[in-house]
Amino acid sequence: MTLQTQLKKWMTRLLVLAAILAALTLFFNRGGNESGAGGRPEHGGTELTLDRPASLVNLSTQPGKSISYVQYLSDHDGKGRPDHEITIPAADYSRAEGGEFRRLEAYEGHPGTSLFTGEKGEVEWKVHVEEEGLYNLSLLYYPVEGKSSSIERSIRIDGEVPFQEAAYLQFDRIWDNAKDGIDQDNQGNDLRPKQIERPAWTTAVLKDADGYITEPLLFYFEEGEHTVSLTAAREPMVIGELKLFQQEIPPTYAELHRQYEAEGIRRTEGALLAIQGEDAVAKSSPTLYPLSERSSPSVSPYSASKVRINTIGGFNWRLPGQWIEWELDVPESGLYKIAFKSQQNFVRGMYSTRKLTIDGKVPFEEMNHVAFRFKNGYRMDVLGGDEPYLFRLEQGKHVLRLEASLGEFAPLIHEVEDSLLNLNAMYRKILMITGTNPDEFRDYRVEQRIPELLEAFRYESGRLKAVAARLVELSGQSGDQEALLKTMALQLDEMIEKPDTIPRRLEAYKTNTGGLGTWLQQAREQPLEIDALYVASADAKLPKSGMGAADKVKHEASTFFSSFFIDYNNIGNVTDEKNQRSITVWIGSGRDQANTIKAMIDETFTPETGINVNLKLVNMGTLLPATLSGQGPEVAMQIGNDLPVNFAMRNAAADLTQFPDFESVAARFRDSALVPYRYRSGVYALPETQTFNMMFFRKDVLEELGLEVPKTWDDVASLLAVLNKNHMQFGLPVVAQAPDQWTTLPPNSMYAALLMQSGGQFYRNNDRESDLDSKIGLEAFKQWTEYYTDYKLEREYDFANRFRTGQMPIGISDYTTYNQLSVFAPEIRGVWGFAPVPGTVQADGTIDRTVPSGGSAVLMLDDAKDKDAAWEFLKWWTSDATQTNFGREMEGLMGAAARYPTANIKALDSLPWPVADYENLKSQFEWVQGIPEVPGGYSTGRHLFNAFYRAVISGIEPREALMDSVQYIHDEIRTKQAEFGELQE
Repeated sequence: MTLQTQLKKWMTRLLVLAAILAALTLFFNRGGNESGAGGRPEHGGTELTLDRPASLVNLSTQPGKSISYVQYLSDHDGKGRPDHEITIPAADYSRAEGGEFRRLEAYEGHPGTSLFTGEKGEVEWKVHVEEEGLYNLSLLYYPVEGKSSSIERSIRIDGEVPFQEAAYLQFDRIWDNAKDGIDQDNQGNDLRPKQIERPAWTTAVLKDADGYITEPLLFYFEEGEHTVSLTAAREPMVIGELKLFQQEIPPTYAELHRQYEAEGIRRTEGALLAIQGEDAVAKSSPTLYPLSERSSPSVSPYSASKVRINTIGGFNWRLPGQWIEWELDVPESGLYKIAFKSQQNFVRGMYSTRKLTIDGKVPFEEMNHVAFRFKNGYRMDVLGGDEPYLFRLEQGKHVLRLEASLGEFAPLIHEVEDSLLNLNAMYRKILMITGTNPDEFRDYRVEQRIPELLEAFRYESGRLKAVAARLVELSGQSGDQEALLKTMALQLDEMIEKPDTIPRRLEAYKTNTGGLGTWLQQAREQPLEIDALYVASADAKLPKSGMGAADKVKHEASTFFSSFFIDYNNIGNVTDEKNQRSITVWIGSGRDQANTIKAMIDETFTPETGINVNLKLVNMGTLLPATLSGQGPEVAMQIGNDLPVNFAMRNAAADLTQFPDFESVAARFRDSALVPYRYRSGVYALPETQTFNMMFFRKDVLEELGLEVPKTWDDVASLLAVLNKNHMQFGLPVVAQAPDQWTTLPPNSMYAALLMQSGGQFYRNNDRESDLDSKIGLEAFKQWTEYYTDYKLEREYDFANRFRTGQMPIGISDYTTYNQLSVFAPEIRGVWGFAPVPGTVQADGTIDRTVPSGGSAVLMLDDAKDKDAAWEFLKWWTSDATQTNFGREMEGLMGAAARYPTANIKALDSLPWPVADYENLKSQFEWVQGIPEVPGGYSTGRHLFNAFYRAVISGIEPREALMDSVQYIHDEIRTKQAEFGELQE
């Protein structure tokens, strides 16, 4: 081989290697062309200047709601803003009713008298206004101990809510890490710091809780006497004073910079102050706990194999109004630049916005809207970009706050929400004419029967196009954020061009408006993760934001090899052989829940009892095989209602009544919660959660139709006649098949309610026979199936989406749907509610509202090595304090959508429900009954489902359909009784 040939081969190899390295570099640094935060803002751009048609002026102002804030300001356009302050001492109230109120002297360091206000009731003050105009309003308050959620109030001026946004005012609690340092488990992993309240007197300027209005709210007062009242919706608070005043408007940076030069404020030199993101001193929510970032080697502290707490924020820090504070200890007075080592790989096509304050004030106008643009990985975001903004800081300690804000996107998102309300209103009007399944060969002439329809579509199409164009201008790129808006606008244009096709396009129209609702929810989310922040002199060199491709390859290799030696099923501390007493607990839910439970175990259970717990996150489908093979745990958590009795009949579950203090533990729950876990004379599990049905209704739609919330099934029949006439639907609990043959299908909750309300039962003869063939059982089945044969109700549907559009303005669903709607459908907040389900009128005239319950349980296995230790764990886990703390932790960790439906009576009382809604929930809870589990009982739900389909789909007479199925249930119960030696001749 010649030298030339060898050189060619080596050159080829080098070129290939260079290409691979280049590809790796591009892969690991993708997104790097996007600009970061703090660049100089570009002013101007497309403005939304569409003229709203006269026919649409009040379309989105729903029945029962005040005008919008935008309309309120328009009504008071040209009014002055007097430079005058009016202070109202809280203790000088003129009226207080409906709740707990008491005066407090020198409370928590506040001079003078303050006023305690409970979680419900209304308090009113009189105020004399000397000069007419628009005023900001602030509240000095102290967040006293409550249920760990934000405080909610509504405000009335002269007895009226002035605008919609004034009906939902939110006041934050203050949270911090319970300890200064970070604890570790015995595997060397950092533990997530527990969040606790650190209440303090706080002045809050009233603002829009949804974040659509980024400036403090203005209230109009004429000259003379007025009343101002606050109505409690959730959580208590102590009020020091109210104040009418003018919020100071910050100068622009250019104006402030000229002021620096005029005063001779000098730049500091050589100073560099670094603060780790996880060292935040205060947050507005317990969800803003420090995080562990394991996907990047650029964070500090870093470990490829161990869990390290090294960042804060992330997806948890996404909702407008959430804030985090850090303390700065400035070495000398002067001018400094500020930078953040951050990651914003959450929002593409938009950017995350933050409002920055120092010691409670916005330093200059540009800090009201600090943009953090999309980029994969961490980067150094210097405020001001290449020409950094300089901040005047005096020597000593300061508090820097970043608050999530919708920024320049706020008016755009608000426009889309208003558009969605209008489009849904039009959908309901079309629905009243065509129904959900229009005849494609019929000309409904909807554009003539709804005169404002095409005008509304034309206006909304133009509005959505303008919003989409402005989104592109703000973000600097096209993306999926504006694509959905354009799709909706295009469909509206086509419907305008060919009105006769509107009925045929109705399903696609509904799909697109549902997508618009999802867009609305996602657009409000502004996540940002902070690794560190830096306060530095203008000449100081900041640390590098990340690491090179080689470091990232090393990180991936290290984490890969570490995975061979780390058991990710183990959560937290793992018991070693030296520990004398320990139990193994399996949990089948998510890792977040498991981490929270393990942290609580290590904080309270193990120190109090000396019992160590090995908590394992497993697939609960393996529980029975593992138990039969002797490899199971001592305790299994969060299992279905059908498992305890199935294990008990096989002598695999421990009878908890053997423990002397069982009755006192059982008193924590309603009797209905224990029913599914009773077998023979024993109880084989304790309830963790208990759920049941409530009736959800749209206040605005029912008001439009002139309907009231039904109290009985006779009322429902009358309501169905009106709904059917208007092609709307009533939602009964979904009739669905089990997802697979191994999943036990519980009896349908609607049939169970009708059966129980009439005094029926599922089993007779000591639970040895099905009682569904009784007279009551057959009549309840006939009534249930007639809702589908006579009224043509839907068997399977997406309740949340149909409820959101108003197509299904009333329905019965599990009460946890409340959590979903609170988060999933923010645009209909305030226009829906829930109430107890309709009932059956009894002979004495009373109404029976009985509903069945579902839930989950915690089970002790019969072959547990240390049953006393396992019992101690069950008692601790189901205790009032533990269930309350877990419920609050989960809501703090994952938000309102994760509100925990605990079965513990006192713990449920302690969870942060709005007062009025919780009173409805409690009234229904009094009627809850459990469905017993029996050998062979798994066949009840399955054969009841089969009977339903034979009656509704095949047209078989209901009595005959059910009688056939009951025979199968009898046979299955007898077979299991014979198998387990219980068959009595």
